[in-house]
Parts: sequence; structure tokens; C-alpha cells
Amino acid sequence: MPEAIVHQNFDPAHGVLSYYTYDVLTALLHEIVAAHPDLAEIESIGKSLEGRELWLVTLTNKQTGPALEKPAYWIDGNTHAGEVTGSTVALYTIWSYLTNYGKDETVTRLLDRSTFYILPRLSVDGAERYLTTPYFLRSSTRLYPYPEEQDGLYPEDIDGDGLILDMRVQDPNGAWKCSEKDPRIMRRRPIDEEGGEYYHIFTEGLIRNYDGYLIPIAPPREGMDINRNYPFQWEPEGAQRGAGAYPLSEPETHAEAEFWRTHPNISGFLTYHTISGVLLRPYSTKPDDQMPSADLDVFKLLGERGTEITGYPSVSTFHGFHYGPDDVTYGAMDDYVYDHYGWFGFTTELWDMPTTAGIGPRNFIAWFRWHPEEDDLKLMKWNDEVMEGEAFHNWRPFDHPQLGPVEIGGWDYKLSDQNPPLRYLPEMCEKHSRFTLSHASLNPYLSLRHLKIDQVSDDVFHVTAIVENNGFLPTYTSKKAFERKAVRPIEVELVLPEEVSIVNGKRTQEIGQLEGRSNKLWAWFNSHPSTDNRAKIEWVLQGPQGTNLELTVRSQRAGFVRRTFGLENNTRQ
Repeated sequence: MPEAIVHQNFDPAHGVLSYYTYDVLTALLHEIVAAHPDLAEIESIGKSLEGRELWLVTLTNKQTGPALEKPAYWIDGNTHAGEVTGSTVALYTIWSYLTNYGKDETVTRLLDRSTFYILPRLSVDGAERYLTTPYFLRSSTRLYPYPEEQDGLYPEDIDGDGLILDMRVQDPNGAWKCSEKDPRIMRRRPIDEEGGEYYHIFTEGLIRNYDGYLIPIAPPREGMDINRNYPFQWEPEGAQRGAGAYPLSEPETHAEAEFWRTHPNISGFLTYHTISGVLLRPYSTKPDDQMPSADLDVFKLLGERGTEITGYPSVSTFHGFHYGPDDVTYGAMDDYVYDHYGWFGFTTELWDMPTTAGIGPRNFIAWFRWHPEEDDLKLMKWNDEVMEGEAFHNWRPFDHPQLGPVEIGGWDYKLSDQNPPLRYLPEMCEKHSRFTLSHASLNPYLSLRHLKIDQVSDDVFHVTAIVENNGFLPTYTSKKAFERKAVRPIEVELVLPEEVSIVNGKRTQEIGQLEGRSNKLWAWFNSHPSTDNRAKIEWVLQGPQGTNLELTVRSQRAGFVRRTFGLENNTRQ
């Protein structure tokens, strides 16, 4: 990525955003948190392979209770090294929520009652390599699956311009030819055409142990894909490229999973990737009919809301984002957190150069294998008229040290294809931060609707409490979470002084789970109890009038409610 693109400009209020190296991102996160001590904290949840901290920011109003005692939402970005757009969107989201607290009603309400856990960059080592060198890599800097480099063509900036582009080499048996409508565009040679000028196309690079004849493609030096390293339907390298030695074998994924294990208040998630401009939902390995139908309904409604806000369509990864007709993706993060924890959420593939260039809806993956020439012309028009030629580098001759005369050129992959040019970042960040805000607002959250004390005799009192789930989602989040028994029942506890005893009832009791509104989506208006979001708890207590007691209601995912009350006659508190 050109050095001019990686800098410290961070002024979202004036539309100035960029992509940030590890040191700059670290400094920005600490500065933002330090400026909002009542709403934010920063911590490291672990270290990367190379020893960098994995910075996580927690957002909540500390005056309304601890973060772990509130319903929570998870956001992460930059799982893949080159997909640095995600870390900028996550950084913007932190800034936006903190600076709009007290100004924006939705932001204020959610930070008062909820928690956001935001990990802007998971692949900290890989992103640093990507941002500070010409090289590409998938995730980690670990040499994988081979402990040493292999023979063949490997990417290299052979002309020293700071970029690794494409390289075309003339050959009568080449599979490519120049477009007759625009010679910069390379099109596949017609299957029955002969006698023209044809090319092989390679990544710009050098050939290790070149024999002068054959040009094999070397496997990636760093072939680890940490989004194939999660425990759900993990498959080894032979079945799933980039999977790692075993599930959660990498320090980054292990640290992330350990944080999830110790923070059971999360119900929703969003993980930022690039590219294609789409909201992907689980599963990657199963069709929709193998998901609980009630969960599928919620996913579809969430996806519709996401489309309204971001403009991105929402599809099942299995049905709409295959890398090949028979390929599925094993060991993915979104599948793991849905199937294991029952969270609702999406893998958002940010940015789509074809859509930006005016190319209409398409099959996301198949388009890269084949698309009409008109699409290439639209892309080139966007480059020429909107980007003023910055996105595409015209072909230029170069004397390759091994192959002789070649031409180097093509799209600036890092800053046109894989990540958007900077001018597109502000609007993108704003839209997607609004979607996560909307999504998080659906989490379950408890309140004490009524607390009534009736005096039965001089020192005997009947206490009635009505606990209510005010959220759209149930306190167990999803049918998948319910199947997995991933969420403990709600617990109600009375803390009594020595002079008060329980005549009837229990000091601590479980009251199961409470529904929200999601179970009433498609039902007839009278087919579900309208009060299945409430629970009634009663006690008979003996003790001096006026004595104070404390009631605590605990839900792993819907938060805690605490209330101190006195034994007074005929009162509602």
C-alpha cells in the first residue's frame, strides 16, 4: 500500500479517515478512551504471534452499572490481514458512539443499558506487514503450511514502485488477449481463436529455482487463515486451506474465544471483512432448512434492516457466497459463535468496487471467475472519470531478470479492489456504525416492572415482584442457544438482614427464561401469551416494619437488576 495512504489523519467530524499502522491505531484507541473515562475502557485480551497486543475497547456508561452486568454486543474487524477497512470502521464506531453520547438518543440509551465490546484489529501482525510493505498475506505471519519457502513464482515488487501488480507475458498459447474496446483490459481468449496476440498473466514476482521453462505458482508463504481456525466443523489443511494445526491453534483466535467464554452477556455480533458489499449470515456449511426456523426468521429480518441502513444485500453464506460450486467454508467465526453460543450476527463484506462502478446485482463469487466485457468497461470508466486514473496502473514494459521483456500493470489491488479509496470511507463508516447500533438495540434487557409490598400482620409482609424482559430477543437469545443450554436460567435473590426471615418462598430461585417480541413475528395475534416476557415471584417475609432488603435479578444476557426496598404496608416500588 502506498506510504501516502497510511498516516495519522483521524478527523471523522470532517470526513478525514485513513488506514492505520499498529502504533497509530494503538495511540488513537488510547486517546479516544482517555477522553471518555466514564464511558470507555481499553484492555489487551492477549498477544499475537509476534507479541503485539490485541486491543479491545469496552463501551458502556459506568454510572449505570458494570459492563458484565448488561446485555452486550460484539464487533471485530481485520481478521484477514489485508482487510484493513474493518479496523477503520470499528475505530470510527468507537469514536461515533462516544462523541454522540448525550446528543443522540439511541446512542445514549444503549450505552446506558448495554455494553459494546469492540476489537478493531484481530490480525495485528498480518495487517502491519500488509500496510508497511508491498506484500499480501491472508492472516497471520506464521509460515504455514510449510516451514520454509517453496519453489515457484512468488509475489515481489520487482520494479521497486512499492506495489505488487500484475505481469503479462506474450505467448502464442496464452489464455488472455487485450480487449478491442480498451487495450488496458485483459479478456479471456475465445475458445476457438488462433493467430492473435496472446498473453499469460501472473502476479508480479520472481521464480524461485527457475529452470528456464516452467513457471509453477509457489504456495503462499503465510497461508494461515484464522477465519478457518474456529472450532465449528473445523477441518484440517487437506480439506480446508488455511485451517491451522487444530482449532484455536493461533494465539489471536484463542484469545478471542477465551474472551467470549468469560463474557457470557453477549447476544449479537458483527465481524468486518472485505469485499463484495454483502451481509453474510450463517451457516457456511449447511442449508437454511437445517437452522431452527425461528432463528432463520430473525436472521432474515435483521438482514432486511441491515439492507435498509447499509444498502448491502443479506444472504446465507451457504446459499450465496460459495467459493466454488462444491466448496463450503469450514471453521468460520460466524458459524462458531452462532452454533456454539447462539448469537445473531453477520460477517459484513465491506466495499464493492463493481457496485461502485455501476455494475448491478450479480453472483458474488462467480463474477470473479467470469463476467461480461461491459463490466470491465464500467470499471475502467470509474477509474478514469471518478478516480482520475489512480485505481488502475497502465501497462508498462519491464525487463524481467528471469523472463525478459514483460509488462507490469493492472488494478491497485490494495486500494481499489480489497479496500476502498479513502474518499469512500466516511459514508461507509457512518452507515455501518448505525447498523450495529440498530442491531444491538434488539438485545434482551430486564427491568423490574412492579414491586408490591402488602402488610399481612404487624410483622408479616407479602412481597410480589414482576420481572420483565423489555428486549426484542428472548433472554436466551436464540433457539440455537436454547438447544445448546448456552444460557443459564434467570436467578432471583433476596438479601435479608438477620431480623427478617422467609415464611414462604426461597431466598434464591431460578425463574427460567423470558421471551421478547421475536417469538411473535409471524404468529396470529392471540397465539402467544402477550405476557410471556414477564415472571411473577412472591415471598412471605417476617420482620420489623421499615426494614430494608435488597432484591437482585441476574440474567447472563439480559443484565442485572438491583432494587433496595423497605417493608412498608401497601406500597409499590
